Amino acid sequence: MRKLLDNKIFQIVYGILKSIIVVLLIAYLVFVVVQRITNNSSIFGYRVFTVATGSMEPVYMVNDVILVKELDVNTLKVGDDVAYLGATDSNRGIIITHRIIRIEKNENNEVRYYLKGVNNEYEDPSIAGSQIYGKVLGKVFGINFLNHVVKNIYGFFFLVFCPLVLVIFLEIADTIMDMRVEKNEIRLISDEVEKDNIDNTNTSDNTSNTNTSNSNCDNLELLDTLDGDDSEEII
Repeated sequence: MRKLLDNKIFQIVYGILKSIIVVLLIAYLVFVVVQRITNNSSIFGYRVFTVATGSMEPVYMVNDVILVKELDVNTLKVGDDVAYLGATDSNRGIIITHRIIRIEKNENNEVRYYLKGVNNEYEDPSIAGSQIYGKVLGKVFGINFLNHVVKNIYGFFFLVFCPLVLVIFLEIADTIMDMRVEKNEIRLISDEVEKDNIDNTNTSDNTSNTNTSNSNCDNLELLDTLDGDDSEEII
């Protein structure tokens, strides 16, 4: 395992994989939190919505994440895709994303917008400009892909769960390996210190024995000298 973790090619691939997973997960979490906190309110003139039905297929598929920009409704034209808030009994309070098929003024000289899902047979009831949230700019790259993956059980398992578990496993394995290496280094240092202490003790003992021997030799020499002196006096 240590050889695998220390392999340069593996480290590069693993680093890229981990970075992609972390960035995508953080981005998706931010997207989810922002949607929940703001309740799809405008942020700097932009809103993000998730497509819930197939009325705009194949332009926008179910679970597509789209970006909507607020703008002057007078600039809208036929063919623009817009998000609006339904006001009739059948769609009251529902946010709908459909395509403008015509723009007309009624008998009261009010501008009315007529929309229809590209996959629908019938057009929607006409709406006023005040109901329009904004124009659809397109899909949100990255978040759109991840949303499809998360909403699909197989995609979530193979593209999110398995890589995430792999990253966690490798991080734990790397940490354990580092701890073992550190423990071995501490043990080696401890053994070296203990060996040095033993060597120092032996050196000290040898020095002490040498000093003792020298002292004994000096004492013997002194005795010999004293004996020699006594002999001379007797003679």
